[in-house]
Amino acid sequence: MLRVVIGSLLLSFFWLSSTNASPVDTFQFNDETTELRFQILSKELRCPKCQNQNLADSNSKIAIDLRKNLYNLLQEGKTDQEIIDFMVYRYGDFVLYRPPLKEQTYILWFGPVIILFGFIMGVVFVLRKRSKVKANEHDLSAQEQTNLDDILNKK
Repeated sequence: MLRVVIGSLLLSFFWLSSTNASPVDTFQFNDETTELRFQILSKELRCPKCQNQNLADSNSKIAIDLRKNLYNLLQEGKTDQEIIDFMVYRYGDFVLYRPPLKEQTYILWFGPVIILFGFIMGVVFVLRKRSKVKANEHDLSAQEQTNLDDILNKK
């Protein structure tokens, strides 16, 4: 009985200590369309502080402020493109999950492809070099070939 009580107390302790007290945004929207736009935009925009979280998932102070800005811009009647332009103006292309293709973002778009291509070329180069080395290892000189023939013929 004592084990059950201690186990229950430990389980309760771990359960209570694992809960997060994260802030919850409680915005009041005029209609469902605006609320849906808020949800979509908060998932499309990246938190400038966090490595790879959108505004909806982040609990950083700047993400909370950006959600408030997003809410205010929606209440002012701004279009989605105007809101995105405002965020990019203030925080740069990093705030977008899909940055536009332009000179400053070439590395974002083509960098992974170039790295993958370089890796494949390196693998092909190493494999070809190994096959040439192995082929050369099996080539016998004329003297070695005659010695081998003599050994085989003796049997």
